Amino acid sequence: MNATMRRVVIGTAAVSMALSVAACGKAGDKKDDSSSSSSSSKTIGLLLPDSVTARYEKFDKPYFEAKVKAECADCKVEYANAAGDAAKQAQQVSSMITKGVGVIVISAQDSAAIKSSIQSAVDKGIKVIAYDRLAQGPVSAYVSFDNVKVGELQGEALLTALGDKATKKSKIVMINGDDADPNAGQFKKGAHQALDGKVDIAYEQSGLWKDTVAAQKMSAAITQLGAKNIAGVYSANDGMAGGIANTLKGAGISGIPLTGQDAELAGIQRIVAGTQSSTVYKAFKPEAEAAAQLAVNLLNNKSISDLATTTQTSGSGDKVPSQLLTPVSVTKANIKDTVVKDGLYTIDQICTADYAKACKAAGLQ
Repeated sequence: MNATMRRVVIGTAAVSMALSVAACGKAGDKKDDSSSSSSSSKTIGLLLPDSVTARYEKFDKPYFEAKVKAECADCKVEYANAAGDAAKQAQQVSSMITKGVGVIVISAQDSAAIKSSIQSAVDKGIKVIAYDRLAQGPVSAYVSFDNVKVGELQGEALLTALGDKATKKSKIVMINGDDADPNAGQFKKGAHQALDGKVDIAYEQSGLWKDTVAAQKMSAAITQLGAKNIAGVYSANDGMAGGIANTLKGAGISGIPLTGQDAELAGIQRIVAGTQSSTVYKAFKPEAEAAAQLAVNLLNNKSISDLATTTQTSGSGDKVPSQLLTPVSVTKANIKDTVVKDGLYTIDQICTADYAKACKAAGLQ
């Protein structure tokens, strides 16, 4: 091979190598861009407030994940639970931002404290949906139940259970939820609308959504009012009702109405046994599925106007497109037609050996 030919071959090889390197560089760049885009456009963050309330991890999470998968096969759900810690939830929002999620669905442990975290997410182009609790800040949508109606149903159920004992002199103990949860104030408002002027709310405190705190408050109410003078107890949810029921039993108090909420299995069993008079059933599946559909729509830049058909104003003054579902009061009389019919629990799950006799008397077996 002469010198001229060698120079041509070497030059051709050099150009070929350069083109090959350049092509590899472009392919790598595209891969990185695609990976980054996929992370931000196909991932939804789900942040729930605690693991004490049985519904969140047993029902809300799996229903949400299943609906997301049904609507968006290649979407991914990143999950975290705050375990009742507002600071931990703020860190979880930061983690979701770092992971590049496209939408965050959050049930705020503290609706006011989470505001700055939500703002940080929105500043990064992440859309936020408030789930079950209306968080403060620039959220894109809110899905929950009509929470004032929940409180009204609780109050009305208490009055019905009291019967002719529902008089202006009847002393009622009222144990509300955690003030950091905006829902608690709405439950309280609805309950007062139903109860004020009809009974005497002689003792009212927050149980912080904790059975132990509610039990302590109930004990204090008994000391203050006297065991024989308490006609009934309003408990804002089933978890606290469990602690209250134990305190009532320990004080030798039986046969008085006790409300609840969330239709927890233990609450349903107490209703069967007669140690709790009612609960409020907020069907977890339609709520979780509604949130999932909103999240997928926002992820794909689709309109949510046909889903969020009303507006709610948050504690920060933001007007938020909202989807509100209808709650249902549950007593011994309609257990079969509500939680059993919807497949939340089976008769066998409710009517364990400890409740077999009571179930038979209630017509469940």
